[in-house]
Amino acid sequence: MFTKVKTDAEIKAMRESGRMLGEVLNILVASADVGMTTKELSNIASRELKALGGKPAFLGYEGFKEVLCTSVNDAVVHGIPSPHFVLQDGDIVGLDFGVSYRGMITDAARSVIVGTPKKSDAKLLQTTLESLDAGIFAVRGGCKTGDIAAAVQAVLDRGPYGIVRDLVGHGVGHHVHEEPNIPNYGKAGTGPVLEAGMTIAIEPMATLGGWRVRQHQDGWTVLTADGSRSAHFEDTILITEDGSEILTRV
Repeated sequence: MFTKVKTDAEIKAMRESGRMLGEVLNILVASADVGMTTKELSNIASRELKALGGKPAFLGYEGFKEVLCTSVNDAVVHGIPSPHFVLQDGDIVGLDFGVSYRGMITDAARSVIVGTPKKSDAKLLQTTLESLDAGIFAVRGGCKTGDIAAAVQAVLDRGPYGIVRDLVGHGVGHHVHEEPNIPNYGKAGTGPVLEAGMTIAIEPMATLGGWRVRQHQDGWTVLTADGSRSAHFEDTILITEDGSEILTRV
């Protein structure tokens, strides 16, 4: 379904959903450390969200068995938390989380480096986050998906980064993934029109190598085809007449 213009009650629920999500992601970013397992991070997310009163949107989604996606280094997205995956010094960890509250869903992600960061990795994360902010700045009632895509691409094109093409942002709210797709590269003035009151997830994914990806044998994890390291940032956005409201940052 194409994402709908939300009612006042739905927007209120999404604000609360996003607040919970943002709080949990902040805790996860602060908690991630060398020697932890990715399953421990998922357990933290589950515990903290339960205390806040929300429900995990990813658990059971198309058969996914965890509340959190943990994608490390060359894993771009959809990594499955494991008690056997121990984080090492310098690892890049993508933390992708979804929250449901009163039937309304928000979706957001952060990437963090545990231990001592490499300069190239830190720059990759910084630039990917800047590209997300540029995409958000391009949002307003009546904009087109290509306006967002072009803004994201313009930032990532400043560096030697691969812009993942096979994975995209999307509408969100009543379902985890709704239309339209929102690519991270493209031409301004193209694509579907976005109206004030709609909610979308913008999520740039960039690599230190090429843009191509491949599916892991686990059926979920998406890896860079060339083994290069990657970063992923995402926020859920409420489109307003003259801009946007970020629902998943606190």
